[in-house]
Amino acid sequence: MIIRKSPREIAKMAAAGALVADTIAYVGTLLTPGVTTEKLDAAAGTFIRERGGIPTSEGYKGYPKAICISPNDVVVHGIPDGFVVGEGDLVTIDVGVTLDGYIADSAYTFGVGEVEPESKSLLDTAQNALEAGIAEAVVGNRVGDVSHAVQTVVERAGFSVVRSLVGHGVGRHYHEDPHIPNFGAPGRGPRLSEGMTIAIEPMITMGSPDVNVMDDGWTIRTQDGSMSAHFEHTVAITADGPRILTPRVGVPGGVEV
Repeated sequence: MIIRKSPREIAKMAAAGALVADTIAYVGTLLTPGVTTEKLDAAAGTFIRERGGIPTSEGYKGYPKAICISPNDVVVHGIPDGFVVGEGDLVTIDVGVTLDGYIADSAYTFGVGEVEPESKSLLDTAQNALEAGIAEAVVGNRVGDVSHAVQTVVERAGFSVVRSLVGHGVGRHYHEDPHIPNFGAPGRGPRLSEGMTIAIEPMITMGSPDVNVMDDGWTIRTQDGSMSAHFEHTVAITADGPRILTPRVGVPGGVEV
């Protein structure tokens, strides 16, 4: 069941989204060669709680940390640990925050220091795909229009869309209907209507779209070891067009799209 939100509820989600954006920007300032992902997670958890929020991922279906941190070939759900960040790494910071009972969710893949040209192209493509998907998130369109826009940008650039992972509705619950795939035909799927709130999140790879779930039950890696990127915004469908509830602050390319 798709749950549409009132303007008051969307405002609450926007407040959560502002804290999400601030958290990602803050963690980005700490993301330097030599830091461990565990230290980044601890800093993020403290940052969120000091501002009255709750890290939504912590304890969600048994997930053990405050945020997800996914380096290099880890597409999503990386569990922060002793991994030491290095020059040239691609590191995704994926943050969910619950504030006053409402949730916002966003992810950003940082390039650490100097990255390879193909890695830079992967990051640019994933961001462009997110922007293209958001542009289709308007009243009257269908989920497939968002999905197709993302897929087109990614595959035109020569990269792959992970097909076994999708975006989702979000609001009072972390994952709500509908699913938002990153591939598909335009004009298909549920129709977008005012008050819907969705997480659009291209997850793409340099190589094969196939992934494996690791023994911890959370970490999802590319099957061929290729680099990956993941960008996500929580978006409200409004009469005036898509409203990004997690606008970027203090990150490269940090203007609201």
